Amino acid sequence: MRIKSMKQYSHPCDFPFWIQRNLHDVRDMPDIHIHEFVELIYVAEGRGTHLFQDIYYEIRAGDIFIINPGERHGYALKEDQYIGIVNCLFEPDFIPHSLLSDLRINDALDFFYVQPFLNGHSRFHHKLNLRGEAADKTRGILEELHQEMDRRQPGYQTMIQLRMTELFILLSRYYKDRKNKTDSRSPQELLIRRICGYVERHYNQKITLSDLSALFHIGIRQLNRLFNQYTGSSVIEYVHRIRMEKAKRLLTDTDEKVNVVAEMVGYGDPAFFNKLFVREAGCPPGKYREENR
Repeated sequence: MRIKSMKQYSHPCDFPFWIQRNLHDVRDMPDIHIHEFVELIYVAEGRGTHLFQDIYYEIRAGDIFIINPGERHGYALKEDQYIGIVNCLFEPDFIPHSLLSDLRINDALDFFYVQPFLNGHSRFHHKLNLRGEAADKTRGILEELHQEMDRRQPGYQTMIQLRMTELFILLSRYYKDRKNKTDSRSPQELLIRRICGYVERHYNQKITLSDLSALFHIGIRQLNRLFNQYTGSSVIEYVHRIRMEKAKRLLTDTDEKVNVVAEMVGYGDPAFFNKLFVREAGCPPGKYREENR
């Protein structure tokens, strides 16, 4: 199975973003793969089947969804089917933390922080399918992103970051409009879901309580209290658990060396990673790989 990285795409190395259009039929289907970046997928035309981890589900024009780093996915088409998709590829921290903090918009990015980390059934059986004005606005922003990337005029990086932020705010509005009718979660629970989504998006980076407190505008004591209340664990315990889950998948799905896997999930000290992994999995990383390939 292939692991795709941003280096495979012809973009400036200091700007981790790429956008492309692809048209596929049964003779030209992308293989099953995982990648190190986030992928936003918009189905512009046609229909087919999306393969995600162990889930198969139908997709059609207007569908839009996110694939996280490390998730296995691909497509399957019948003889009479085709699918046209727009892919936005970017690193998890593509939208600067300073921008999110200054604009106080973390609570407006549920399509980025919450929806991609729901369980499989909730995530893909309640995915967004855009119609009418919502679809027109989304296509318009994607077209502008494509033009900015093609022309690369002065300031294009900032323009793309701002337009991507706008896109996620709009998609989050559409997502909330659909969920509000059946969603009874409290504002506090939604806040913790957003923080969990942030952690799962940035698990390979340094994450501190003070950083989360500043980003989500909540005191550290209240953050600790609410996090324990809704997740049953501390923030640091949750960070380690997410990193271990990612490490397990990398060990079973790739041939990367154990010290490389440790670094990929946020641990610069392989010995510390091994200690945590044994505590979590009950065996060293190498043995876990042998038993679970």
